[in-house]
Amino acid sequence: MVPFGGWEMPVQYAGLRAEHQAVREGVGVFDVSHMGEFRVQGKDALKFLQFVTPNDVSKIRVGRAQYNWLPNERGGLVDDIYVYRAGEDEYLMVVNASNIGKDWAHLQSLKGDFDVQLSDESDRWGLLAVQGPKAEETLQPHIDVDLSAKKKNAYFPAKLFGFDVHLARTGYTGEDGFEVFCDASEAETLWDKLLAIGVTPAGLGARDTLRLEAGFPLYGHEFGEDIHPLSSHYGWVPKDKEYFGREALRAEPTQKLIGLRLDKVPVREGYPVKQGGAVVGHVTSGTSSPTLGHPIALALVDREAADAADFEVEVRGKAHPAVRTDVPFYQP
Repeated sequence: MVPFGGWEMPVQYAGLRAEHQAVREGVGVFDVSHMGEFRVQGKDALKFLQFVTPNDVSKIRVGRAQYNWLPNERGGLVDDIYVYRAGEDEYLMVVNASNIGKDWAHLQSLKGDFDVQLSDESDRWGLLAVQGPKAEETLQPHIDVDLSAKKKNAYFPAKLFGFDVHLARTGYTGEDGFEVFCDASEAETLWDKLLAIGVTPAGLGARDTLRLEAGFPLYGHEFGEDIHPLSSHYGWVPKDKEYFGREALRAEPTQKLIGLRLDKVPVREGYPVKQGGAVVGHVTSGTSSPTLGHPIALALVDREAADAADFEVEVRGKAHPAVRTDVPFYQP
């Protein structure tokens, strides 16, 4: 157990590698109840969300979800978020746990004259992420909804083991799966029932190796207040509309996020990335990939250096060769 965003969080249960493999090949469950949930509702709910985010929220139908950002005014992100449309004028926004207070203050500061009601429901919800290629077949006998009819980014009510929940066909592992929103008081019971039907408990360690193999950015590493998000491979998020922070976000980023493969030595956040002996950037996330069998990393490097094929990563004063590689590193 480790402290994380004000919570005690599990790094591992049986072991990172076993948990990682369970999610890649079978089904695992992560307790991500620390994530924040804000309810956005009212006549101007859509207008407000269109103003505070760069993706086109008008494209979300009731019962669907969308990945989005909260930009700041200087070309960085307050947070990266998911938006779920619960009704005609009602949305649920899921934010990163360590950013709950900051995000709430940011949204309140932009509320202005919008006819919108904001509610912080973070303490109300438990959130269990059931992930892996066997997620659907494992949950189906215990739920009152035909899961095969639910496509990626679906968001819908259901009864799971007789409990009222909402499910979203979303996740942070690169695998299929469902995030289960439940009453916080019922989360422990649901967790125990999932383990009883053979779902493997998985911790933060496996969550990080899985998301990194899938090339998913992590706020505080690949995204941040002073990191231009368009340096990443997520340039598809902003749409052609007016929104807070638009001009700063349209500025050309000076860096680019790239993938690196190493032969033996795993690298960590902050390690210098070099080209021809000169520092051109730094590692934002790195691990030894359990699926691929070699170290991988994401790195922010100077844009003019980003297209090179070969780099070095400095580890304790020694340079180790690294090859630029496509992201995601792994696709199911």
